[in-house]
Amino acid sequence: MHLHILGICGTFMGSLAVIAKALGHQVTGSDANVYPPMSTQLEDQGIGLCQGYSAEHLTPHPDLVVIGNAMSRGNVAVEYVLDKGLPYVSGPQWLAEHVLKDRWVLGVAGTHGKTTTSSMLAWILDYAGLKPGYLIGGVPTNFGVSARLGDEPSFVIEADEYDSAFFDKRSKFIHYKARTAILNNLEFDHADIFDDISDIQKQFHQLVRTIPSLGLVVMPKGDVNLEAVIDKGCWTPCEYLVDEGCDDQEVGWATRLISEDASEFEVFWKGASQGVLRWNQYGRHNLNNGLAAIAAARHVGVSAPIAIEALAEFEGVARRMEIFGKAGGITLYDDFAHHPTAIETTLKGLRAKVGDERIITVIEPRSNTMKSGVHKDKLALSVKAADEVIWLKPDGLVWDLNCISDASSTPTSVYASVEEIVSHIADTAKAGDHVLVMSNGGFGGLHKKLLARLNSR
Repeated sequence: MHLHILGICGTFMGSLAVIAKALGHQVTGSDANVYPPMSTQLEDQGIGLCQGYSAEHLTPHPDLVVIGNAMSRGNVAVEYVLDKGLPYVSGPQWLAEHVLKDRWVLGVAGTHGKTTTSSMLAWILDYAGLKPGYLIGGVPTNFGVSARLGDEPSFVIEADEYDSAFFDKRSKFIHYKARTAILNNLEFDHADIFDDISDIQKQFHQLVRTIPSLGLVVMPKGDVNLEAVIDKGCWTPCEYLVDEGCDDQEVGWATRLISEDASEFEVFWKGASQGVLRWNQYGRHNLNNGLAAIAAARHVGVSAPIAIEALAEFEGVARRMEIFGKAGGITLYDDFAHHPTAIETTLKGLRAKVGDERIITVIEPRSNTMKSGVHKDKLALSVKAADEVIWLKPDGLVWDLNCISDASSTPTSVYASVEEIVSHIADTAKAGDHVLVMSNGGFGGLHKKLLARLNSR
């Protein structure tokens, strides 16, 4: 069967393309924004990419068009599909019908940490010999590809709350019918499709409604937004991740920090030590991600000590605090953070790792929620751990970025172009500095341009 995927370079749709190719389908796709790591992965898999959304990409007609949720009415390709009566489906529905049926689905949901936690969980199961299938919105370094079919019943999936398609406004994760569900956290996000936190909670409760009574929910204790979801009704056992030193360790999973940057910590289950994890990850957010993955893996038969062994060899995920390169003693990082909480936790983790060394943070507020200004009052505080913050003003921003400069105690500047940012950092950065670039897009190739300038100094 020939599948053509509209929006193929999105993290979800690109991963779906890899799985469809593994099933033996002919796979092609179109996208307006083609950039690594997804474009590189698709090309390596022999999947044909078309730039833009011309109707010509759909001739001769494919057997089925899989439409990504970034597509909307008025898009040339979408209108062609509808006018010609071509068969079409959303990505989540196609995945549910052709891949997830009859499999033990482990879904990782939440506002933050989905990609990293899914990658950790898939790696644990693989390390334990389960050979799971997985679909992740990023490229885990241990695997080098964002998706695979796998050989066993277990399938790990990043369970996103964003809607499925312009014709199906349910959250993607509703389709997956997870048996094991990690609910990492819950905050307001995706202001383009949700009015408030209660809107998102309704979708999360729909997810909870689909988890069988023999399944498992893993979630942090004390997340009021998630607890409100569970209070609406839950028919599945819950295992809680509790704070370090919490008095009720006997009822869930807990940790004891050994190193301040969370690169070494002890894991407890109901008060009993399961072992010490020493790994190359850092930050309390990654500790929490790892603990959730350990708990979920236990549900499918992988003991906590084996999971700890696996995570000691976990190598991270592309674009999640990935070291992009080094030049002249300056370290350049690439990170996907696009929400104040994610920015704050990532910066705190880096600060714990590098101590007093200077951190320069470069941020592109590219997501629809960031552009809308919903979180603008929280952004100044989110960057406190940095020594300098540089913002790019993207197209479509409806609020004044200079208000962050006014509210921030951290030296802050706003630029209108990538070239200006590159010149500023190249002129001011010095050996020992850490430059952290944050965007959920390609950032106009800033990483490569900056590294080239630093190397040429």
